[in-house]
Amino acid sequence: MEQGARRLRQGQRAQLFVHDLDAGTDTLVTESSTRLFEAPNWTLDGEWLLVNADGLLLRVPAGGGEPEPLVVPGLPGLNNDHVLGPDGRTVYVSGFDGHLHEVDLAGLTSRRVSNDRGDAFVHFLHGVSPDGTLLAYIGMDLLPGGGVRTNIWTVPVGGGADVPLTADDFPDDGSEFSPDGEWIWFNSERGSSEPGHAQLFRMCPDGTGVEQLTHDERVNWFPHVSPDGSTVVYVSFPPGTLGHPADLDVVIRRLGPDGTGTDLVHLFGGQGTMNVPSWAPDSRRFAYVAYPLD
Repeated sequence: MEQGARRLRQGQRAQLFVHDLDAGTDTLVTESSTRLFEAPNWTLDGEWLLVNADGLLLRVPAGGGEPEPLVVPGLPGLNNDHVLGPDGRTVYVSGFDGHLHEVDLAGLTSRRVSNDRGDAFVHFLHGVSPDGTLLAYIGMDLLPGGGVRTNIWTVPVGGGADVPLTADDFPDDGSEFSPDGEWIWFNSERGSSEPGHAQLFRMCPDGTGVEQLTHDERVNWFPHVSPDGSTVVYVSFPPGTLGHPADLDVVIRRLGPDGTGTDLVHLFGGQGTMNVPSWAPDSRRFAYVAYPLD
């Protein structure tokens, strides 16, 4: 299934920020009124942020500067689901062709990782295991009549069979490994009978031991665990939101041990703000994108 890159609306900007947990400050890294960039990752050396825009992967100096496109011959256009491997030299991406690809950042070469499950099945990457052997992704089944079904899967990086971790009609997304490899965190509507009311969950990497972590009136997406395992941040949408749309007043929250969320950043955004792991290696800072309208 071919898709297309998102574009800014008239009078809109994309702003890449870094939030410092200790200081409670937000630093603008770069902004654009012509290029809609999304979903920042942080390189292991702390020097660069990786984002996508215009179907390309770009890198931005973490201390500020202009985005630099990374041109990978033969790689299809990319959406906003990309995750760095634990070796720091590899990034895994989701293509508009519906597949997952491995990109060597030094040589700018790529290979397809995902298996062919037919034109009605689309892969959206969200997690890489700490040992670099497994990818956790959302498999979207395109149903007859226009509906979709999403479930959580894993696939070996080196080749092998896909393994379904969920197999139901509850919308799931954002499947991401914890740094110790003991959990896969995700958001799901399985805890509510109200359409769209996603909350945060985690489960063992074999799909067992599902636990619900948030129980509030807001719609909570994309949990990201810090590299040291001490902190979880996520994007919280207004009550009644369906899916994870763009251009809403959203909140980036910090998850407390009792399941309550503490507000860290209020912004205009949503889709693209923080879809993928966005922590700095120091576990003190994370990156996000806002999309203000002038």
